[in-house]
Amino acid sequence: KLSTLTLLTISSQCAAFSPTPQKSTPALSTKLHMSNPTESVFLSAESSKKCIDIAGGTPLYAYSMDKLNENADACLAFPNAYGLTVRYAMKACPNGSILKLFNKKGIHIDASSGYEVRRAMSNGIPAENISLSTQELPSDFAELMDMGVKVNACSISQLERIGKHYSGTGQRVGVRVNPGVGSGGFSASTTGFSKTNVGGPSSSFGIWHELVEGGVVSEIVEKYGLHVERIHTHIGSGSDPKIWQQVATKSLSFCKIFSTVEALNLGGGYKVGRNEGEPTTDLQEIGGPVADAFRTFAEENDGRELKLEIEPGTYLVAMAGALVSSVQDKVVTTGEGGHVFLKMDAGMTDVLRPSLYGAIHPITILPGSGNTADVGEETESVVVVGHCCESGDLMTPEEGEPEALGEREMRKAAIGDIIVMDGSGAYCAGMSTKNYNSFPEAPEVLVDDKGDVHLIRSRQPYEQIWSNECTPDILN
Repeated sequence: KLSTLTLLTISSQCAAFSPTPQKSTPALSTKLHMSNPTESVFLSAESSKKCIDIAGGTPLYAYSMDKLNENADACLAFPNAYGLTVRYAMKACPNGSILKLFNKKGIHIDASSGYEVRRAMSNGIPAENISLSTQELPSDFAELMDMGVKVNACSISQLERIGKHYSGTGQRVGVRVNPGVGSGGFSASTTGFSKTNVGGPSSSFGIWHELVEGGVVSEIVEKYGLHVERIHTHIGSGSDPKIWQQVATKSLSFCKIFSTVEALNLGGGYKVGRNEGEPTTDLQEIGGPVADAFRTFAEENDGRELKLEIEPGTYLVAMAGALVSSVQDKVVTTGEGGHVFLKMDAGMTDVLRPSLYGAIHPITILPGSGNTADVGEETESVVVVGHCCESGDLMTPEEGEPEALGEREMRKAAIGDIIVMDGSGAYCAGMSTKNYNSFPEAPEVLVDDKGDVHLIRSRQPYEQIWSNECTPDILN
């Protein structure tokens, strides 16, 4: 079996696709142990039951249209000096209905692979509204660019490949720069390794800033006659306001190198407080000084008015989504180190973050009857685990200790009760270990502003899990 430690090691290669882990304070520990709430962030016992009925059982992911719209409006109001493009980091939750909702709001797309580009276009997103920044430049990059997709070269070799293909054509391209610092959730360091820090010398993401400042990038651009229209930086998911503003100023210096640059994309997530007591980034607070920096840049560079692009993912969807599951078993061990275990009919197959990062998610136990009146007053201290035959399938790790079991004081649960895990809108459905132990992919539902529930992805038929397998003749 894969241990939690093994998962942590494997996952280090996926830093750019990682949301910020939540580390709790002593004050938060008290908050987490609240007794018997009658609803989660946006679901009651009644609305949870409605979601379960529409999905045909648990587990499922539920999303709140109200919260998606609210978060979108907050991002669209981000302070800017000369124009703003909000790009949804679709890796956070790539369901087509959510892409379409944001598209209607005027939000564009940040894609992290050629496959995400194709997925977005198949859901009606115009190619010209998609920006691609990727660790692996797809083999069909030219076809995508010819359609209008905006590609950011994320390494010297990517820039060379693009340049060779479009030599002498004046092809427009973006350049992603590693500014030398970053912000992430596992470390206070701005230069050391952290799984959610994608800036600094310990990160492979983007072209190292010295190659930009030293003229290497400019030489390639000149050699192939490329037109650099956009500078892109990305510092990770921590969203420390001071670091974010520092990188904004640094990024503007890269724009000065290329007179053709029209937009600066300040990628990076904004920290969202999933649990009570955890702060959520104030977009107005961090955006104001950035807008001022753009104005200063214009004053000092002959009136060059650069447009701003931002790429929220977690901020848009994290608290707008929840995993809804059931208590399918309850196990008690006694003696020193004994626990009461609640076993969900979901787990790391649906929400990987606790196993991957030791992330803390708020959990609410609701009556399986779907009746709030049945919540009751009785509580107990429990450890919540998933359904996988895997010791690392732990939903309540100890705060700050991913390898340790963490107990939560919650409503006393019975088999058949509902478990709602909030904060599951980002990097859960899109980053699940679906099909481990051959569990099928869970369905997704959307709760609209009237409280009606709509199926936006069906539960995967189990036959589909192995439908692509082939048997060689030698085994027949």
